[in-house]
Amino acid sequence: MKTSGGSDAAKRRAGESAAEVVDDGSVVGLGTGSTAAHAIRRLGDRVDAGLDVRGVATSFASRELAVDHGIPLVGLDEAVGPDGPGIDVAIDGADQVAAGDDSSALLKGGGAAHAREKLVDTAADRLLVVVDPSKETGVLDGAVPVEVLPDGRSVVAEAVRAAGGEPALRRAERKDGPVITDNGHVVLDCAFGPIPEPGSLAATLAGIPGVVEHGLFVGLADAVHVGTADGVCVREP
Repeated sequence: MKTSGGSDAAKRRAGESAAEVVDDGSVVGLGTGSTAAHAIRRLGDRVDAGLDVRGVATSFASRELAVDHGIPLVGLDEAVGPDGPGIDVAIDGADQVAAGDDSSALLKGGGAAHAREKLVDTAADRLLVVVDPSKETGVLDGAVPVEVLPDGRSVVAEAVRAAGGEPALRRAERKDGPVITDNGHVVLDCAFGPIPEPGSLAATLAGIPGVVEHGLFVGLADAVHVGTADGVCVREP
């Protein structure tokens, strides 16, 4: 998975570019990760300058950053419920973006927040993806994060193997045991090699009992802001 590398300056340009698109009065989905964090910081600057927005956080980290930068928050249920205003736009990062004509296919979940990210990104009227060039690839080929009910880990792992993947339990770095998501679940990173048909694999993973959510986001992106060494390239799939 091409998740490492990339200039922080390029990430900042991508995040700030998407943040500038947000209109006054909007409800904004706040993604998780280092590039989305730049968008949150820029939105905070704009709120400081008088922009009226409300954010819907996708993780503990994005909620904490939004609070630190003065962005008013609203819960997901409140935003999308019967009397809610809806989510106008979501800004989110990605671990991989399929370059070219199928740039709406994303691989996410490096931060283990993909279940809530997919809820918010799907509910939004528009999804703006923010990345640096290191996240672009011709074909998605990284391990697919799959959030799993803890008691279903073995069952899901066998089903993943039957589908041609190799699952590995994601281990925590600063404690013994596995990574636990904000939802109380574990994550299997499932290597399939190149994924020429992400929609088909997404359907297969979604149909496995015990799977809470997987990291393939297909057909959701409305624009991809790619930060570069000297600017931002905006692609619309």
